[in-house]
Amino acid sequence: MESRVGEGGSVSQDGTRLEALAPQPLLTRDYERHPAVVYEKLRQQHGPVAPVDLLGVPAWLVLGYREALEVLQDDDGWPKGLENWRARSEGRVPADWPLGPSLEVNHVLIQGGPGYRPLRTAWDAALKPFQDPRNPQAKRLKAAVTAYADELITLVGQGGGTGVADLSAQFSRPLPLMVASHLLGFPGSQGDDALMDMWRVLDAVPDADAALDRLLATLAELAAMKLEKPGDDFPSYLLAAHPDLSLDELARELFMLLGMTSDHVGILMSNTVVEVVSGEGAARASLSAGMVRETMNRVVMRKPPLVNFVPRFAARDTPLGNYTIREGDPVWVSSAAAHADPLFAAHMESGTTISTRAHLSWGAGRRQCPARELASTVAAVGVGRLFERFSRLELALPADQLPWRSSPFMRGLRSLPVRYELASVPERPAEADPAPEAEQPVVPDPSTRQRSSLWRYLTGLIRAGR
Repeated sequence: MESRVGEGGSVSQDGTRLEALAPQPLLTRDYERHPAVVYEKLRQQHGPVAPVDLLGVPAWLVLGYREALEVLQDDDGWPKGLENWRARSEGRVPADWPLGPSLEVNHVLIQGGPGYRPLRTAWDAALKPFQDPRNPQAKRLKAAVTAYADELITLVGQGGGTGVADLSAQFSRPLPLMVASHLLGFPGSQGDDALMDMWRVLDAVPDADAALDRLLATLAELAAMKLEKPGDDFPSYLLAAHPDLSLDELARELFMLLGMTSDHVGILMSNTVVEVVSGEGAARASLSAGMVRETMNRVVMRKPPLVNFVPRFAARDTPLGNYTIREGDPVWVSSAAAHADPLFAAHMESGTTISTRAHLSWGAGRRQCPARELASTVAAVGVGRLFERFSRLELALPADQLPWRSSPFMRGLRSLPVRYELASVPERPAEADPAPEAEQPVVPDPSTRQRSSLWRYLTGLIRAGR
């Protein structure tokens, strides 16, 4: 695949430094409303790689599919790790840069250098019990996702057998956080305050910094507990695979699992619901045939939750697109823009039952998302239960009027208002024969759940929506 420069013509590789190009701000109101239009304007003006301004810091944005693969698949030429960022080492990145906190938590998604490989190996080992469907941990996890989904749907139904609900706030966002709490091994509903703080961090609310401090402290306490008394959970398996991790390092890894899995999965579920209920033919046909994962695959090509990956840095002066990227320049690969590259987008129009898996929603190369199977399972089970438990779902707003929230990394719905009708009798999944006791999920009892901060918040949404 090759990217083409549009009417803007070719831009010479004259060696002009990024700082001297006066790049245009990327995160504007136009970007929040119509990012595809912004990407296309950049493509027309600059070709497959464009200089942009990220809240006062210049960076390169990769728009072309071929160029995106070139960067993602070459860890030596385009390494991660903030230590590779020339402007940062020279003190030219403001201390109060809004994106700084999200990049300074040095976990597996951000880290470069020699420490990454053993950390990634430990991640793969710790996730394997939950991602391999043959393992009892994976079976218990799937059962837990189903149980949590049913809890949330039943709570929505307390507003009546028919009504209006916000499926983002009341289902898509809390479900993956509840699952992440299960993976982390929080006792009972003890992790609910941490989940609420995770929301505050992700939404960048005024007290996000304080919420981040509380969250990391809570995760450090959890890490200490797992170090003293290991369990059948992700932190215990990660420690077993990488015993040299300090408590602070382990807390950062747990933060990454909690934040990345929850937001990515929640957005994926909401986007899938929109594609299906708004009448998008291929998505509806795939879902009606029982192919939930195929439906999601089509969705992530059109609306990937993770629109821009965390930055990489040029290891040396390197031609890319129509520019020479200088050593130490930050390079942000945009999966959303790469999917809109005409030479990739043509593959999304196929009339075949199975769509291409060559998309970049989970990354590419050796640093492809380690939890992609886990995230896909959670999203597939969640979406499946929605359409099994609700006999009718329709958007309460036209699809083009749904409110979106954009960040440098993610793009998802602020809310997903729907009109619903519950099925008369809750359906059980086709495979839901009684599981052996060893495979039963551990779900907090109803009285504990009702006392939790998360449950009080969700119950408040029901009352407000009546």
